[in-house]
Formats: sequence, C-alpha cells, structure tokens
Amino acid sequence: MPKAHVVQIKHYGPPEVMHFADLELAPPGRGEVTLRQTAIGFNFIDISQRKGLAPLLLPTGLGHEAVGVVEDLGSSVEEFKIGDRVAYMGAGPGAYATFRTVNAEKLVAVPDGLSDEVIAAHFFKGLTAQYLIQKTFPVRNGHLVLLHAAAGGVGSILASWASKLGATVIGTVGSDEKCSLAKANGCAFAVNYSRKGWEDEILAWTGGTKVDAVFDSVGKDTFLSSLDLTTAFGTVIVFGMASGPAPAIDPELLNRKGCLFLTRPSIFPHNAATAQFRENAADLFKAMSDGMFDTNTYSRFDLTQVHDLHRAVEAREVSGPAVIVP
Repeated sequence: MPKAHVVQIKHYGPPEVMHFADLELAPPGRGEVTLRQTAIGFNFIDISQRKGLAPLLLPTGLGHEAVGVVEDLGSSVEEFKIGDRVAYMGAGPGAYATFRTVNAEKLVAVPDGLSDEVIAAHFFKGLTAQYLIQKTFPVRNGHLVLLHAAAGGVGSILASWASKLGATVIGTVGSDEKCSLAKANGCAFAVNYSRKGWEDEILAWTGGTKVDAVFDSVGKDTFLSSLDLTTAFGTVIVFGMASGPAPAIDPELLNRKGCLFLTRPSIFPHNAATAQFRENAADLFKAMSDGMFDTNTYSRFDLTQVHDLHRAVEAREVSGPAVIVP
C-alpha cells in the first residue's frame, strides 16, 4: 500500500499548528475503498475546526471532501471498481491527504463532463447551497432574499443559483471591493456589512420592504440584523459562524420581530443517508452542468501551501471557492 502524505493537528491554534506526516495505509477493510486523491476541497469549517471553534477529537486530520481515483477495494464493495473517479463528503476530517481510505457508502461516482478540480472546489459548498435553497427554504420565482458573505465560496454559488431560480438576491460582503463580486455572482444589490448603517442601505434600496429569508453564514456580526431585516413569518437560516457564533436569544424575540422562523441546519444530517447523499449529489451535478453557477473560477493551492491558504482566507484575501491539489 502507498504511504499517505497528510496534514494533521495535535492542538488547536493558528495555521502553524498544521503539520505534515507520512502514514502507512492498511489495506481497505470490508466496505472500504482506498483512493489516490486528485483534488481536495477547502471549506471555512476547516479553519473553525483547526482553531477549536468546532472541536474535533485530537489529534486529527482536516478537510471533509475530495475527488480521487479508486486504487484498491475492500471486500463486499460492488458499486465501484479500480480506476473509477469518485468524490466524497462527510467521511470525517482527514481529506488533506494524498491517499485516503473511506467507507464506500460515503462515495459517489462523478460525471465525465466535470473535472476533478471543478468538483472538489464546489462539492461541499454546492451541497450546502443545494440543501439551503431546495430544502431549508425552497427558493422560488419572486422571492426576496438576503445573503450574507455573498462573495464567499458558498455565497457565490447561492447568489447565482437563487437568482437563476427567479429570486431577487441582496448580498452583503466584508469589504467595498467585494460588492462588485457579489453583483457578478447574481446579487441585484450588495452592501459592505462592516460599514455602519448597512441595514439602512438595504431598506433604502428595497423601499422599506423586508426579505422573505436570510441566509446567514457570518453569525455574530450579522445575526441580530438578520432578524430585523426579515419580514413577518419569514425565515432566518444560520448555517455558519465566520465572525463567531450567533448570540443566544430569547425565543420571544422571534415573536416580537414578526413570528419569524429560525433554523440552524447543517450539511451533514442532510447527507447522512447514502441514498439521500447520492440523490443530492446528482441534483448538484445537474445544476453545475446546467450552468446554475460559475464552476470555472476558483483559487488553486498545492497541498504544501495549505498554511498560506488558511492565512489568506482568514485575511479575507480569497474570494470564492478554493481547491487543494495533492
């Protein structure tokens, strides 16, 4: 079996806590598949877990998704063969690696029309967008929605996909420079949420109309404003914490704000069952093939540059998806 070059952490902290190790892989066991990984997806949760904001059992690897080629099969694996191109998400942290062994139930075959890097750059983020706008709040023609971090990895996909479904998307971003990116992604209007009074700018643009739903991956810095900007009986979806966890609130506040619906969903329960995961992935691959969002724009880093990638994302120097190449 090949040696795997992997990224590990033994304690939480800055990017420097990530270190490289070479591990001997055991042959795949029953129901397992060993992959030669060709492209690895990066997600903000990787930073949260590295810093201990979303704790893991230490020591641990990082990363939740990758695309690769089947190198070896354990017993009872019948749906894949050696040489197949596959992707996974939700196999547990450890995707920052050259080779990896995962349970076959976590794998999905990938279509020929999409490259490994394109899939890795968008798989986790695309599946996030898929459950948010198809299940958590099914976006339809005529909806007015607010999307925080509209120039980010998930945000860029959500903005485009939701707008092509007929919604009017208002985006917030962390700098004035990113407003143009949000508009290019499909936002009808974009505002810098780090500037005081951004909420008033949105209401001025809408003529005082509040939104049907808010997709909030920022958390602490935007959550209370998200409640204020949502129409009566509207939905606030908190699915991330880029600025820190959203503050705790008294449920009575939802009543006072207009009988709002508040939810905190996650990608993993939506894709826990193998059949559901593969159905969701097929829906995503179709959206990608149909051009529901741009799949050609992403940042590319070698695995040896993983420290630089984490630093750049934390400094908000990276817009849109990023892919790590082993």
